[in-house]
Amino acid sequence: MRAGNIVHRTPRAHSAEPGNPCTGHPYSGPSGTIQIHRSFRDRTAATRMRLRALLDTDALGLRLLGGEDELDRTVRGVMTTDLRDPSRYLSGGELVLTGLAWRRDATDSEPFVRILASAGVTALAAGEAELGPIPEDLVAACARHRLPLFAVNESVAFATITEHVVRQVSGERAGDLAAVVDRHRRMMTSGPAGGGPDVVLDLLGSDLDLRAWVLSPAGRLIAGSPGAEPGLPSAVCAALAGEHLAAVRTGRRGPYRVAVGGTTYSLFPIRSSARGTGTAGASGAPGSRDVRETVLSDWLLAVEADAGDWPAERLDLLEGVTQLISVERDRRDAARTVRRRLAQEVLELVQTGAAPGEIAARLRVAAPVLLPGLGAAPHWQVVVARVEWDGGEIEGGAVAQALLEEILVDPLSAGPEPSDRIAVAHTGEEAIALVPLPAVSSEHDGSEAGLHADTLLAAVRDPLSAGLDDDGRLTLGVSASVHSAEGLRGALEEARHARRVAAARAGRVCAAGHQELASHVLLLPFVPDDVRRAFTARLLDPLRDYDRRHRAELIPTLEAFLDCDGSWTRCAARLHLHVNTLRYRVGRIEQLTSRDLSRLEDKLDFFLALRMS
Repeated sequence: MRAGNIVHRTPRAHSAEPGNPCTGHPYSGPSGTIQIHRSFRDRTAATRMRLRALLDTDALGLRLLGGEDELDRTVRGVMTTDLRDPSRYLSGGELVLTGLAWRRDATDSEPFVRILASAGVTALAAGEAELGPIPEDLVAACARHRLPLFAVNESVAFATITEHVVRQVSGERAGDLAAVVDRHRRMMTSGPAGGGPDVVLDLLGSDLDLRAWVLSPAGRLIAGSPGAEPGLPSAVCAALAGEHLAAVRTGRRGPYRVAVGGTTYSLFPIRSSARGTGTAGASGAPGSRDVRETVLSDWLLAVEADAGDWPAERLDLLEGVTQLISVERDRRDAARTVRRRLAQEVLELVQTGAAPGEIAARLRVAAPVLLPGLGAAPHWQVVVARVEWDGGEIEGGAVAQALLEEILVDPLSAGPEPSDRIAVAHTGEEAIALVPLPAVSSEHDGSEAGLHADTLLAAVRDPLSAGLDDDGRLTLGVSASVHSAEGLRGALEEARHARRVAAARAGRVCAAGHQELASHVLLLPFVPDDVRRAFTARLLDPLRDYDRRHRAELIPTLEAFLDCDGSWTRCAARLHLHVNTLRYRVGRIEQLTSRDLSRLEDKLDFFLALRMS
């Protein structure tokens, strides 16, 4: 892109709608909207525009409410925002446009204006289209901080002011500017004919001749520019994601330059403000959050180039591109809200022992959302994930949820939108995915359909291990498929058992499936709670009561005896007891329970009771 072109940064999770400057409406969008228009032309060559010139331009519909003595200030750019704290996006010299969606009451004006003044903003212009006349508290705050304040007439769109300022500041030809603005509008349009990472990457290819890809932290290819061969090999994707995660964990400043297969790539983090990583406020200063809260969920932009010798203008431009891509990430996350809620509702019913008919009714509601056009899902699987960090001060449930949403996408669907065919909920440290499986055709070869633990593990182990570094673990458990609401509770318990099997293994990323569970473990999840309690109480409560009164250690003796396959000598040696003492304890167990530990059936009953207790 030639010097003087414009970067547009718009991190938001909403499609174009009334209130979006891109639609021509005269005020900014919902809270959280931000747009930045800034010339990257050499400052000495840019046209100098003063506030007085804006006020003298009748077509802009500006009315001065305060700051007459400051009208000779220079405007270097324009920004539209309704963030309560837009400080991270400000570099000084901007005319800030706002629709006042950040203002909830009179106390909000002072901190907002103070942030703008501290950042060196030239002036503030507030729209009258949505909330009417400009509040007096905002006028007073601007007067205190000597910040010029304009009112924007409801008949004038923010886009009109933006384009006027950009023309004056950039000095670009009107035709070039119109093309850039048109591209920006296409990016901000929702739906298949509009925005998306591919449109942004298309600009990189056409304007800067750069091949680029958007990747998930697990190495999933999300988008690629038209000339960048979207089929980037999966091994390269995984290697790039791993290098990115390793660099983030070591605290390096992006972009990160790496070489894979003899090709140099520059990796730019794509961070989402919707997850609280972008601005200060209630959570503290920008960047104050622990990197482990987001390292496994943020996307990355991989560019086939060495950015080490790039000028600041080009680096700034690529940073703007990542902000545009973050729009799509936020929009995708917002779209997943319904699926997350459905998963939470179903799992709450399952875990609280709701009637199968009630669970089935909720599944009938969920299936069309997860499998549009296919009706009810004939089979379901459950996947349980847990992310644990040393020290335990960071809850891993939300991180595990984001990971499952990236890992469990349909591999036959491309891009971030159509690939969502799952619903994931999280509680505390655990994330639970409800995965619908469409009907299997009659030509199915007999192999088991659905998700397989070893396949999931192979796809994500290497890159995610780099992000977990030496202080985190990810463990996954995958259930068998079930065909009814009655089977979901057993599938959930089965997935949890499998995850515990995975947790017992060495490694930063481990997974286990239902095939790896012993036969008795496979059956136990399907036993109702009341049956479990009755069975274990009948066999073990007499022994527990006796141990409590006499400190006889009958329960530990029973466990050791069964573990030694009924061998008297091996069990006595393990417990450091004389064989006669062991025989006395086993006799007492048989007397209290009316069972015979020489019989296989009674041994099996005791074994299952201990496992279920």
